[in-house]
Amino acid sequence: MKLLFLALAAILLLVIWRRWQQRHRQEAIEAFPYAAFLDLRLAKRRPELSEAQRAEVLVGLQDYFHICRTAGRRMVSMPSQAVDDAWHEFILFTRHYQKFCRLAFGRFLHHTPAEAMRSPTDASDGIKRAWRLACAREGIDPQKPDRLPRLFAIDARIGLVGGFVYSLNCMAESGGAGSGSFCASHIGCSSGCSGDSGTSDSDGGSCGGGCGGD
Repeated sequence: MKLLFLALAAILLLVIWRRWQQRHRQEAIEAFPYAAFLDLRLAKRRPELSEAQRAEVLVGLQDYFHICRTAGRRMVSMPSQAVDDAWHEFILFTRHYQKFCRLAFGRFLHHTPAEAMRSPTDASDGIKRAWRLACAREGIDPQKPDRLPRLFAIDARIGLVGGFVYSLNCMAESGGAGSGSFCASHIGCSSGCSGDSGTSDSDGGSCGGGCGGD
């Protein structure tokens, strides 16, 4: 009986510690002064962006870090070129970035190159995971979205040249898949998805087989 009590107490303490850890990691992402470090550098890199647009990009970077924290060590592709630019600038502050990663993730978050999809209708595992977690963060049904989550909408909204543009269902919109837009409906698998195993992955999706490692 004593051993059982000690085991239950150890499990309870582990659960409490993990919740504390996750709360503090979330707070580290929320509290970091992104604009103080990155606004001027992003302005030099993207002089066409206004101050308000740069602020939106930095909120998108914070979104990306939140979904990376949620994903753990599973790969999350970057769906926005603008946010990827901001991430590049952050990494250049090597000591600050290393400290931020330790507080926010408990490890160093390596850069994953900006990636949309292999084709307008063929989503990679990393972008599927980004889609599911971004949708969950904003209360969007990933299979029947009524809008795009910020990370997938931002490049088009700020008119970024060379950015990734997504449509809720580009096959049904004027121009179709050849218009340069990526089909969000194919990321969420609402229209079917090659390689769908039909099994749920722990970040809430039911699309794609296998997880990318970090």
